[in-house]
Amino acid sequence: MRLVWILAAFVGGLAMAAQSRVNGELAVRIGDGTTAALISFGLGLTLVGLLSLVLPAGRAGARRMVVALREGRLRWWYALTGLFGAVVVASQGLAVPTLGVALFTVGIVAGQTLSGLAVDRMGIGVLAAKRITPQRVLGALVTIAAVGVGAAAGGFQSSSMLLVLLPLVAGMLIALQQAFAGQVHHHTQSALTQTTSNFLVGTLALAVVVAVRLASGVELQPLPAEWWLYLGGPLGCVFIAIAAVAVHRIGVLALGLASIAGQVVMALALDLVAPTSGHPVSVLSYVGAGLAIAGVAVSTVRRRPPAAA
Repeated sequence: MRLVWILAAFVGGLAMAAQSRVNGELAVRIGDGTTAALISFGLGLTLVGLLSLVLPAGRAGARRMVVALREGRLRWWYALTGLFGAVVVASQGLAVPTLGVALFTVGIVAGQTLSGLAVDRMGIGVLAAKRITPQRVLGALVTIAAVGVGAAAGGFQSSSMLLVLLPLVAGMLIALQQAFAGQVHHHTQSALTQTTSNFLVGTLALAVVVAVRLASGVELQPLPAEWWLYLGGPLGCVFIAIAAVAVHRIGVLALGLASIAGQVVMALALDLVAPTSGHPVSVLSYVGAGLAIAGVAVSTVRRRPPAAA
């Protein structure tokens, strides 16, 4: 069963990398990364909000969340996980057009992996603290090396160093977001309710930021006609819902590493199918993808205890 959830987290990583490409392209078309993030979150909120209203499980989960907040069993700050997601999605629109998906992934992965180790070690919410073994540290280091190789394949310019800090911070927030989402899911027993809460908070926060930017004179380009540029929200739903459930089964670090492998593989696939200018596919790209899978295997495969004599 553990393998099933690791594979699910891998799929979540595929969705996240695809979301990065979509939101980055949307930001270029309309001329503003924050507005692109708002569009993505708004569409995601519309989708999960309608499902929450229609499906009995969604309505029941919402009632359980309200009761848990009222009784103090669910602390209010756990319900603000959407703020973390808003930063992550905004960073896609702001950084991907300049850094490209590979280098953006370097920052995300570095922050996500290191933060995942810390979150697992401390334990947050309903997640018990986990011992950080040399095997898990080695797996994390191999995965970081994988995305470093992937970035080298596309080239690295020193002028991009400061911008890399944006996905680095976003990556650190992803591990916290996954832990917080797990806490909300524990009290609501509904991935749909947790996902809806995430998109609601994130949409409200981004709406305030966009309103301020528009009031300050930021000009937007017309919305593009291509339908696939609006898939960022649904792809985010997939990633968030999987993370909310899987974090209980495999922990923050294994969840992060499996999703990282998915991100690297999808980034490579996107560059093969729909390459972007300045980010060619090379042998190093394939090496990076292979190392990512190896890092996940090293970190998550459990050693069997020696048989009794």
